[in-house]
Amino acid sequence: MADNGERMKETPVIRKKSTPQSWGRNGLIAALDIGTTKVCCFIARPSDDGGLRVVGIGHQASRGLRGGGFVDLDAAELTIRATVEAAERMAGENIRHVTVNVSAGSPRSRLIAYEVSVAGHEIGDADLRRFLDPDGLGNEVPDDHEVIHAIPVGYSIDGCRGVRDPRGLFGQRLGVNLHLITTATGALRNLATAVNRCHLEIAGKAVSPYASALGCLGEDETALGVTLIDMGGGTTSIAVFFDAELVFTDNIPIGGTHVTNDLARGLSTPLAQAERMKTLYGSCIPTRSDDRQLIEVPPISDDGTGEPGQVPRSMLVSIVRPRLEETFEIVRARLEEAGFDKAAGRQVVLTGGASQIAGAPELAGMILDKQVRVGRPRPIEGLPEAATGPAFTTCAGLLHYGVDQPAEGLCGTYRPTDEPSSRFGRFGQWLRENF
Repeated sequence: MADNGERMKETPVIRKKSTPQSWGRNGLIAALDIGTTKVCCFIARPSDDGGLRVVGIGHQASRGLRGGGFVDLDAAELTIRATVEAAERMAGENIRHVTVNVSAGSPRSRLIAYEVSVAGHEIGDADLRRFLDPDGLGNEVPDDHEVIHAIPVGYSIDGCRGVRDPRGLFGQRLGVNLHLITTATGALRNLATAVNRCHLEIAGKAVSPYASALGCLGEDETALGVTLIDMGGGTTSIAVFFDAELVFTDNIPIGGTHVTNDLARGLSTPLAQAERMKTLYGSCIPTRSDDRQLIEVPPISDDGTGEPGQVPRSMLVSIVRPRLEETFEIVRARLEEAGFDKAAGRQVVLTGGASQIAGAPELAGMILDKQVRVGRPRPIEGLPEAATGPAFTTCAGLLHYGVDQPAEGLCGTYRPTDEPSSRFGRFGQWLRENF
């Protein structure tokens, strides 16, 4: 990573209509997944066929985060720096802008519907920008929250619903169903501070389940209805798609670290050993051989000289299964409360590091009464085999999100491009749209 002086001398990236904001002057796009158990950075370059080619990867065990939120900015800064520097060394170039995930701050998801008068004239991008401006939502956003996504999931004109792209149509009243996702202002400021202290700028933000969906879901799944469950280290997040639109997200403060803590307490072993046993032997589905398979359990000892004990694998299952049952039962309750337990269809996609616990898909299928598969990153040129597991889905999705902004990725409903940031840019765009 370049030194402070070199980074401060760089000029900001100029936004152009043909170039997403998250692309650097060197044509690179970077994604930064900041999680409770790991921080991951992907650097990619657009390929000739319109896709992406990964040129740099870095990942480190997280420090300074708990439950998706920051508890020690200094430790988190060191982790982010080390991760980005590793990716930059592999890419052979420095980055300045990153697209990041948001998992802290108790993200809230709600659908709102409203109409505005368009006085019978032809509807254009200017009307939609004014319509979808988060600053104009007023009381819809809590005082202590900020908008992360404002996604249109369907328009109506004079009461006629099902309009995907209203541009060019005429009417008296234009309506929209808007999916609004907000999160606590303090959590966003902590995220921005941690990233800025590494001399990086945030080019875009996406809530973690939405980024994961962009990384592993297919068009048919989102069109027919699917529920994505991202099982991270500190949180489990949900994204529901219906008719190719993101219609619901939620966040549960339970993740893979809770399973590790349960094992450490139940077996009286260090956390590092509990994590190892969870990875190698953990399961939530009992088998006939569990009682016969013995596992060594190192004791908690100051000098590390204690004699390891032995427990049957069935004891691990009896500890792991209740925690995952609790997680999936809470997911089911949240979906039922929001009214999306049936509307999202019968397909569930599990992703995230904790989804790799043996038997998790089968247990989820039994509790949720749906068909379940494990989601992995969609193929990206240059992505090594070691980074194609469920734990890297969010980071891969952030790359896609950075490219697709502001079209909001998978969503089929038209969304206008952002307004130019400068005063002269806005004036020029107003002239083009009105004369």
